[in-house]
Amino acid sequence: MIKVARIRCIGGYRVRATFSDGMAGEYDFAGIIGHGGPMVEPLRDPAYFARVFLEDGAPTWPNGYDAAPGWLRREIEQTGALTPEVAA
Repeated sequence: MIKVARIRCIGGYRVRATFSDGMAGEYDFAGIIGHGGPMVEPLRDPAYFARVFLEDGAPTWPNGYDAAPGWLRREIEQTGALTPEVAA
C-alpha cells in the first residue's frame, strides 16, 4: 500500500508529496478548495492550509480533512508530474 512519506506546503494550495516507493510530485488543491464545503472551508486560509501533516501516511489538516494517498498519487501521475525523488 502506497503512503505519503513526506509532505510539505510549497505555497498557495500546492503541496509536494514524496511517496513510500520513492516517487514524488506536486499537487495543487485549489480546485478542491474552490468547490467549498464545510470540511474544506478552513483550508481556504493559506496559513491553515500550510498546517498539513501526515497521519497514517495521509496528508491531513487539523480539522480532520485528509487526502487518500492512492488518490493523491494518481492525481499527480495523471499530470505527468510524478518522478523519482531526488535527494537534496
